[in-house]
Amino acid sequence: MEPAQLRTIIVESLRRVAPEVDPGSLDAGAPLRDQVDLDSMDYLNFLIALHERFRIEIPEADYERLRSLDDIVAYVAART
Repeated sequence: MEPAQLRTIIVESLRRVAPEVDPGSLDAGAPLRDQVDLDSMDYLNFLIALHERFRIEIPEADYERLRSLDDIVAYVAART
């Protein structure tokens, strides 16, 4: 799957957890949680949604690596 397609699906998953997110306002390189004000439970629900959508394991040890949208796209791309 192309990175642009992955990004679209990832943002759709994010909007299920935080419907107020404006995809056009996201800075792909900036910390995602800061941009959309996700608390720890919302962020966990977002990662669970990615796990279910892409059928990939996301170990808790990797959570810290998944800071920006770019980080998440690269992580998912490497595992799909």
